Amino acid sequence: MVRDLKGDRMAIYTEITKKDATKIVEEFALGDLVSSSGIKNGSVNTHYLLETKRGRFFAKIDEVKSELEVKQELDLLFHLRKQGFPCLQPLKTKTGRYYIEFRGKCLTVSRHLDGIELPIESLTGSHLGILGHTLANLHLIGRSYKKGIDNRFGFSRIVAIYREVRRQLPSHLRNIVRVLDDEFSYLENYLDNNLPKGIIHGDFFPDNVKFKGSRLVGVVDFEAACRGKLIYDLATAVNALCFVDQRYRIDRFEALISGYESLRPLSLPEWDSFPNELRFSALRFTVTRTKDFYLRKTDDSQRVYKDFKEFYDRLLVLRREKSGGMEDILLAMATGYDYRKYQKSKPSK
Repeated sequence: MVRDLKGDRMAIYTEITKKDATKIVEEFALGDLVSSSGIKNGSVNTHYLLETKRGRFFAKIDEVKSELEVKQELDLLFHLRKQGFPCLQPLKTKTGRYYIEFRGKCLTVSRHLDGIELPIESLTGSHLGILGHTLANLHLIGRSYKKGIDNRFGFSRIVAIYREVRRQLPSHLRNIVRVLDDEFSYLENYLDNNLPKGIIHGDFFPDNVKFKGSRLVGVVDFEAACRGKLIYDLATAVNALCFVDQRYRIDRFEALISGYESLRPLSLPEWDSFPNELRFSALRFTVTRTKDFYLRKTDDSQRVYKDFKEFYDRLLVLRREKSGGMEDILLAMATGYDYRKYQKSKPSK
């Protein structure tokens, strides 16, 4: 079992031995290997830090994506980097390929991003403003990306995953099943699909952004990136960044939204849909975490456990079944749309 310096378990599903690492750095012409170690980053794929005499590099083994899906993710990263977005830069092998086959899976290598992942409690209003601005920048840059990437976590797909999950849930979780059943019935009727769409990150969490002090140095993990509703991506960021100590924090929400709207103001339909997108985001992560962690049969030594109840608790707050700061957030959403931004100025007489 691979552990980090604190002894925490990490997501290592496919082991890279020292011999493997030596071959990988040779294949990508990275220089002589100094060390290799599994790193705690993400929970679906396997990640390693490769250190050579030429620097530090980030190796990723895609555990779930097909070769075509890996190619699509790489193509998106190339586009974003070309536009100046701070994401990973995939490297070529000596033969000009951007990935290699490794034990039946795709392995890619990027330059390592220096910086740290701040715990949610350490993200200040300034950090949140920067993150809001960065997400809006991604959405604007994504307008020029014309290739389609299917949304693996859209409503119909989550319905299908839930049907599979529901059959396996033990009877003592029947109250959770009742809530999720009701939520799917509600959202089926009230989600608005006629909203601005484009490239979304889909997983804009604190552990997917790196800072050096107050400066954002990179956004990682485009595993869930696809074409989808921009407001859903922002709602996921709110759920990930603004819920602390079992409640939504209005100060954090305002900082994130202010940063976002400094670059891309939300439309009235997006403001109207915001509460339901928050609910769908919470529902999506409740369902996928139940499938990937609660029900997944894997060796505990490989598991990075993410509790589905963290997002189930958010869902209860969003459904007004549990207190947790939702009133302030709803009021901010109700008054967030500033009509003056969109009124045409009257000609002077």
